[in-house]
Amino acid sequence: MAEPETYRGVAYPWHCDAMGHMNTQFYSALFDGATLHALSLLASSDELAAAGLGWADVRQLIEYKDEVRSGTLLIVRTSFIRCGRTSISYRHELAGAETKIVHATSEQTTVLFDLERRKATELGTLMREAFERLAEGSPAS
Repeated sequence: MAEPETYRGVAYPWHCDAMGHMNTQFYSALFDGATLHALSLLASSDELAAAGLGWADVRQLIEYKDEVRSGTLLIVRTSFIRCGRTSISYRHELAGAETKIVHATSEQTTVLFDLERRKATELGTLMREAFERLAEGSPAS
């Protein structure tokens, strides 16, 4: 599978700071939305809730590459990089939907979390299989 689209939106004027470009807090919000969509490809939020599980982000590295101005149509695509015992790593790429200019990337690691025990828990077979299907078409980093 190719890198799935995990977010689509627009940079609104209220996302922009005094210098006229999107403020870093909104990059984080866009990547957070993309993360929720990406993780739902492994297990739905209903499935996780029924099992008493959730996700906990443990690492995020954002690189800002090109300014985003008000009115820019944005798209995030996600590549799945690594599947560990309790965690997954993935990379978001935020680009202009029209221009294809890459504005920022975010490399993240997230653990599957047992909400009652408050500890990381092992990824199940179905989740690993879903990850492998998604990673097949994703470039390694």
